[in-house]
Amino acid sequence: MDYGKFKYETSQRAKESRKKSGSVSLKEMKYRPKIGQGDFDTKTAAVGKFLSEGHKVKITIMFRGREVFHPELGREILERVAVLIENVGKVDQFPKLDGRNMTMVLSPDKQAQLKNKNNDAESVDKSNSK
Repeated sequence: MDYGKFKYETSQRAKESRKKSGSVSLKEMKYRPKIGQGDFDTKTAAVGKFLSEGHKVKITIMFRGREVFHPELGREILERVAVLIENVGKVDQFPKLDGRNMTMVLSPDKQAQLKNKNNDAESVDKSNSK
C-alpha cells in the first residue's frame, strides 16, 4: 500500500466520523420574575422550537433589586416552563441560584418527541375516519 492511498483512506474515515457526529449547541432564553403571560407564552414557544430542532436550552431568570429575595418566584416560572415543554424536552440541570440569576438547562427528549408525534398521527387518523 502506498502512502497516498493510506492518507486518502484516513481522511475519508475522519470525514465520515465528522458527518455522523452531530453538534449540539446551547441556546439561552432569559425570563424575568414579573414576566407577562404573552411574553411567557412567546418565549416558551421559542424554547419548544429550539428543543424540537435538537438544541439544548439554558433558561435564565434574571433578578433585579429586591427580587433576589424571592427566589420562589423564579423557581415557579422554571417549573411552569418545564411542565409546558415536557412533550419535547426534559430537565437536564435542575434550577439553581447563581448570584442574581437562576438557571436551568433543558435537553431534547427523543422518546417524548416520538410519542408526541405518534399521538398526533393517531388523532389525525381518528379525525379523518369520522
